Amino acid sequence: MCELFAVTSAEPVQPADYLKEFFSHSVRHPHGWGMMYEQNERIIIKEPVRACDSPLMRSLTENLAPQKNLMAHIRFATVGTVRTENCHPYTGKDLSGREWTLIHNGTIYSGKLNFQYFKKQTGDTDSERLFLALLDTVNERLRRGEMNSRARFETVHQFIISNAPRNKLNLIIYDGELMYVHKNLKNTLSYRRLEHGLLFSTQPLREGEWIPFPTAQVIAYREGRELYRGRQHSGIYIPTLEYIAAADAMNI
Repeated sequence: MCELFAVTSAEPVQPADYLKEFFSHSVRHPHGWGMMYEQNERIIIKEPVRACDSPLMRSLTENLAPQKNLMAHIRFATVGTVRTENCHPYTGKDLSGREWTLIHNGTIYSGKLNFQYFKKQTGDTDSERLFLALLDTVNERLRRGEMNSRARFETVHQFIISNAPRNKLNLIIYDGELMYVHKNLKNTLSYRRLEHGLLFSTQPLREGEWIPFPTAQVIAYREGRELYRGRQHSGIYIPTLEYIAAADAMNI
């Protein structure tokens, strides 16, 4: 039960006010924060502390230049201890040298991801195991030949569809060109249109119209515009009584 925030835009967006409100939610999500932003290169910053208590977060947010692509995460630990290695985003390069970055809100309850990657990961979260599995899937496809943007979308789309059943899989993934967005739990991700792009957030932020993101559908964006849309799938996450009780306790 974490929260996600992202920007994709054709023109730089000043995200400071949105980030300040987003990170204020860390009162309820106290187990770490992280952010991916671009400054000539992709930069990942994360700490295993409550974001609203972090001088680094405040300084970074106040001094951050306008961004075309940005991802942020606040963590409520359900799997894994509280340490830097368990904070999102997760990032790594595929065989072609393309860098992938992922933030996840949810829990992986079933599937080989919970076992196959224990020895490969640096932390101990199910989200990192999911990311390592995604990289392996991309690399398997690359071994058959180069991938254009459409092939990358189809690979990510199929990966998410195959892992969505029985798992809570709210994801934002960035590959340096495309930003892939997916949710499979209703009322847990919205978007807002800007003049040149889009904002995504688990909880609506500030004023303006926030629109529920489609459930159980992968959509990829490039510079704030939809490029590819997958078919709706059947892997909608149905909350258990334990999940509902925990969510009620956190007022989410």
